[in-house]
Amino acid sequence: MIHTTHTLRVRYGETDAMRYVYYGNYAEYLEVARVELFRTLGIPYDEIENQGIWLPVSEYSIKYMKPALYDELLEIHTYIKKIPGVRIEFEYEIYNPSKQKISTAKTTLFFLDSKTNKVVKCPDFLMKIIERNWKT
Repeated sequence: MIHTTHTLRVRYGETDAMRYVYYGNYAEYLEVARVELFRTLGIPYDEIENQGIWLPVSEYSIKYMKPALYDELLEIHTYIKKIPGVRIEFEYEIYNPSKQKISTAKTTLFFLDSKTNKVVKCPDFLMKIIERNWKT
């Protein structure tokens, strides 16, 4: 398993009239957390793209348990719990400053060769990084 944590402050423009984070902004929060996971592993996201691999999202699900509020510092835990094949799955837990879990989510992305536009297995360069950082 791979696990990273990223903190993010809720900006005013991301909230609705109740000062709750607008639900559509969570997808962006998860994207930020994914990008930071790769950075933590030692490979910036743009390097993956420079190697000719795109990672489109094919599935996204989220459960909201409590609202995230304006100016809160959220803690986003991101997990890879399965070795990737042609897909890579990320699971997330978002916590508020009181350490209450406020949402859980999951995204599935697939590996796409940017030149052929065909689905491919996780490329060797990325698999080596994942395996090197894998904790049982």
